[in-house]
Amino acid sequence: MDFFISTNWNSTRHATGEALADECLALGFDGVELGYRLNELLAEGIRRRVTAGMLKVSSVHAYCPAPLGAPNGHPELYLPASRDADDRAMAVVLLQRSLNFAAEVGARAIVVHAGRVDDVEPDSEALLDSADDDGIDSERYQKLLSRSQSQRTRRVKRHLESLRRSLDTLLPRCAQLNVALCLENLPSIEAVPNEDEMLELIAAYNSPHFGYWHDMGHGQVRANLGWIKSHRETAERMLPHTRGLHIHDVTPPDRDHLPPGLGELPFADFAFYGRANLLRVVEPAPGVRADELRDSLAFLKRTWA
Repeated sequence: MDFFISTNWNSTRHATGEALADECLALGFDGVELGYRLNELLAEGIRRRVTAGMLKVSSVHAYCPAPLGAPNGHPELYLPASRDADDRAMAVVLLQRSLNFAAEVGARAIVVHAGRVDDVEPDSEALLDSADDDGIDSERYQKLLSRSQSQRTRRVKRHLESLRRSLDTLLPRCAQLNVALCLENLPSIEAVPNEDEMLELIAAYNSPHFGYWHDMGHGQVRANLGWIKSHRETAERMLPHTRGLHIHDVTPPDRDHLPPGLGELPFADFAFYGRANLLRVVEPAPGVRADELRDSLAFLKRTWA
């Protein structure tokens, strides 16, 4: 049972990719996911470690390496589900660059944030405020959630059409490189695609190079706020199409990217992930201590054994 760690944890603390990789491996992880904070200079060191057979790369989180000229690395600089043609076109160009890099370092997948539905009101922030003030079972919260879901349903079609145009361009390149493009679940009501839409896309493309990436922290946030009924049931429903995981803990309702075992996510309920053939990537916040990560890795191996 291999576990990888996202370089988003430590990429801002190192001047070389070699030092970044060595710190991750010293914690006991089997390799790394190259995160969107990785710059071109660090990427050179990563290439050298991979070429020397000293580093395994599970996946690449787009956009990676961070585009030159961008103020900082971010997974939503451009969105393949954007209704803006120029924004969508740039997303496709940069995703092709991430795919090429993934193939170069031997990664099996790239992780992608597809987009968000425009102008949903109330938005996720307003829903979170109501959840904090009133609770998700309150009449006020349920009315706000119903209104958000109705607006999202009316407006999502054009975003899904944009996303499919992007996939139509990208998936043939994925097949050439033998790298899977995986869309990640996101912790917002506006996120595209949601779980049902993801299943529809998977059925439509029926491609070994297209799949779902389950972020456990995001899934727990979605359940905490009532956007899905059950995190575990949703994870089990998506499991046949899941290529990889982001693993981090959560305290309700939405404080995530905590070390596994230090929040309230019931990891024992997800022991099926220990048996599944997928990529397991721990994705902690940059401020998490090394000793906490060692303990979390031992906790996961023990809980999912």
